[in-house]
Amino acid sequence: MIRKMALAALAAVAVFHLAVFIEFGTLWVGALAGYKELLLVFAFLLPTFWAHARIARLFGADRLTKPPAPVKALLEGLCVVLVSVVFWLVFFSFPQQYLVPATEVTPKALRLSLAVSAVLSLFFYYFVEREHSRQKLQQEVYRVAQLQKETFQAQLEALKSQVDPHFLFNSLNVLGSLIHLDPDRAVQFLGQLSEVYRALLDAGAQTLVPLHREMTLVRAYAHLMETRFGAALRVEWDIAQAWEQALVPPTAVQMLLENAIKHNGSTTRKPLIIKVHAADGLLVVENNRQPRTDAVASTHLGLLNIQRRYHHLTDRPVEIVPTAESFVVRLPLLTAPA
Repeated sequence: MIRKMALAALAAVAVFHLAVFIEFGTLWVGALAGYKELLLVFAFLLPTFWAHARIARLFGADRLTKPPAPVKALLEGLCVVLVSVVFWLVFFSFPQQYLVPATEVTPKALRLSLAVSAVLSLFFYYFVEREHSRQKLQQEVYRVAQLQKETFQAQLEALKSQVDPHFLFNSLNVLGSLIHLDPDRAVQFLGQLSEVYRALLDAGAQTLVPLHREMTLVRAYAHLMETRFGAALRVEWDIAQAWEQALVPPTAVQMLLENAIKHNGSTTRKPLIIKVHAADGLLVVENNRQPRTDAVASTHLGLLNIQRRYHHLTDRPVEIVPTAESFVVRLPLLTAPA
């Protein structure tokens, strides 16, 4: 709104002095009282710019898709002219006829004033508001491209970690042991392993997925890790059904579990406990901190990727709270755009 007021003020001064120069051959009106006309020009332009923003939004690229492009452009121009006529009546015609009836205004002057108002409105609409809308559209295209890039990078990192030889070797090792010790658990383990890969591949190019779909991946991954580490790892869940349709970036929660397991040690006496719960519009992933003796160098790329994706999706930040005892990450739960 401040931008529109400043633009209207600058435009009013420019238009007013241009009219004075054309009429009198000078930029000085001659009396301060003459500048009351300047207020009328400002009063005309300010609501005009406000209306232009609404018209540009109405005729935006994603709206009114049924009319052909020429018809849409004609309707858009007619709306601009109609708005200018209404504001001309309110701010020029009515004040001159009813507020200062003694002032003689010829029909020719009224017609000229109306034509100038319509031309001014069209000029400011197409060279100011539409240019602003075009810049906003370019910014949105850039934002979507960056978000898609971050999403692809997250999926690539998730796939790379699961295709990592260590992960496959450990998973196959566990599967081989279970085949002899507990065939039923081996079948279950194999099913969860395939579920992890299926969920990662199904995410595709989506920028957001329902929380229940993300949790399908996370629970399958957690089951694999709990089977591998046994009593040394425990994952606890507390997600009410009401939150299952909320949206999160794909693989974001799975990456947090992976980070917790990667950077913390665990034993049966001192298990790594990861708690996942939803409350107050946030998905919270918390684990007790138990630094590994063979510390793995952290690149922070996983957390950075999650933060970047959320930056493109919402103004709500990802909250990261590290303490000596725990590491907590809070992810905003999003809703589908209207």
